[in-house]
Amino acid sequence: MSKLFKLGVIGSPIDHSLSPFIHSRFARQENINIDYRAYKVEDSELQDFIKEFFSSKESRGLNVTLPHKQSATKFIKDISGEAKFIDAINTISKNNNILRGSSSDGDGLIINLKSNDISIENKKILIIGAGSAVRSILFKLIKEKPDSITIINRTPDKAKKLQSKYLSMMPISIELDLEKYDLVINGSSAGLTGSFIPPDENLFHSQTIYYDLNYSLVSTPFCSWAETISKQTFDGMGMLVSQAAISFAEWFGVTPDTKTVTDELIELRN
Repeated sequence: MSKLFKLGVIGSPIDHSLSPFIHSRFARQENINIDYRAYKVEDSELQDFIKEFFSSKESRGLNVTLPHKQSATKFIKDISGEAKFIDAINTISKNNNILRGSSSDGDGLIINLKSNDISIENKKILIIGAGSAVRSILFKLIKEKPDSITIINRTPDKAKKLQSKYLSMMPISIELDLEKYDLVINGSSAGLTGSFIPPDENLFHSQTIYYDLNYSLVSTPFCSWAETISKQTFDGMGMLVSQAAISFAEWFGVTPDTKTVTDELIELRN
């Protein structure tokens, strides 16, 4: 029997996670034997869990989801430059008994946007929300050279903190522009919980693209709203699979095919 690699995803809640499904498909593609599980871990348990998990010689890596993306950085010494800047990780890898933290969220978003022929360069972007999901993607979004970025949030102080953090990279507005936006990205959890309040439709034009960082096997409230005014509506499922593939490549040195896995997830919706 081939060597077994121990993997997992940690978060709370975690029952909804599709990561075990996705990585099992990746492993099947590449003929790699893995044991990938979802672990519910509370804040008070995080440090001990990471230490115990990686004490096993079979352990290769962990994915990190809410609410641990920031707090996990405290327990990993070797962190990528991007992850240091955004102060968040979603991937932990073990090589030669050294743990390394990185973030694949931003690249996952950009890869998925490009696969759908969505360009960021010179576009006016509106981002709804200023929490951890937006923190994870903003760095790579700015690298794609948009014309402008506006962040609106129910708690203005959070938007102001992101505005200050990225001032050296790009001026970010925290007030709505009178011009119409080319791309709307929802990073608010309200887009998943059902408390989403749609923005004024006058902010958009006929070619505006709508993208929800949230994902679900049913349509999210944001996507349900956007689909009433546009056919160019996407949820975070493609981003989820793309960022997972980056993590898998970091663990095993091979990049799995994402299309077949994304197609399988779409079939689960039907």
